[in-house]
Amino acid sequence: MAAERTRTMRPDMVFFDVETTAPSSSPDHQRLLEFGAIVVCPRKLVEVDSYHTLIRPADLSAVSKRFTMADDVDVASAPPFEDVADRIFAVLHGRVWAGHNIQRFDCHRIREAFAAIGRPQPEPVAVVDSLNVLAQDFGRRAGDLKMATLASYFGIGKQRHRSLDDARMNLEVLKHCATVLLLESSLPPGMLGAAGAGAGAVTRRRSNGSGGSTVNNNVQPSTPASLKLNQEIITNNNKPVMSKRKQQQRRQGGGGGSSSSSCKRDSVGRVVAERPKEASVACRRPAPTTAMAAAKPCFHMILRHSRTILR
Repeated sequence: MAAERTRTMRPDMVFFDVETTAPSSSPDHQRLLEFGAIVVCPRKLVEVDSYHTLIRPADLSAVSKRFTMADDVDVASAPPFEDVADRIFAVLHGRVWAGHNIQRFDCHRIREAFAAIGRPQPEPVAVVDSLNVLAQDFGRRAGDLKMATLASYFGIGKQRHRSLDDARMNLEVLKHCATVLLLESSLPPGMLGAAGAGAGAVTRRRSNGSGGSTVNNNVQPSTPASLKLNQEIITNNNKPVMSKRKQQQRRQGGGGGSSSSSCKRDSVGRVVAERPKEASVACRRPAPTTAMAAAKPCFHMILRHSRTILR
């Protein structure tokens, strides 16, 4: 009873894998041929126990040639599932289940096998599917996420497609992936090369659909200091330039005031109001469309002067 309470409070983790008969017209008719599991201490990730067994199906004709031709496989002499169900139940029940693609395949085959003999099914306290974990955090830097591909990528060995060997290989693959992710999180981005450009960079950045990375729209584009300086120079160059005569008149008139010494007079001696700066600039450099409008006041002034002389 005390041992059972200890398992409930601090459950061990069991990595397991099953091999089945070839799928028929309905995948629900697949029967177990092999079960292999290793019990792992989750704090140290060391194997503390293991269990493996072949299972004889009711229909031996459904066994694939890979099993019948193997030297260490004799399915015909293996026990039926009823004889090993209690042992498998004790290995799985009340523990954390771990494995590669077990949520879609292995867990269903286990439950179907217990349902077929009318016995209670083992229940996990949690399920860790390494396929989902690696797809989310590790990405496809090794290619696809098949166990054989990952094992080849890390140089662990060749997958044998045997239950106990695959369970042990699964644990080693996870250790290697976790080490890579830990190193990447401790180093600057890209330090480990293109393949390790950061799981964060691969999994936290979105694609814009054209093969590139999206730009963060929340970041406002900054204007370089050189560009700001050029803009100030252009603005100052576009300001109208005051002639030396104007500058002298402005100094004499006390900052541009309308005094008699700085006022303009026509040929008759009448005071002529000085045009605004914008008008004087326009007269110096008139646009083609405003040339006639700027010349009309000058023409009328000459005409009035001529009439005065004639009188």
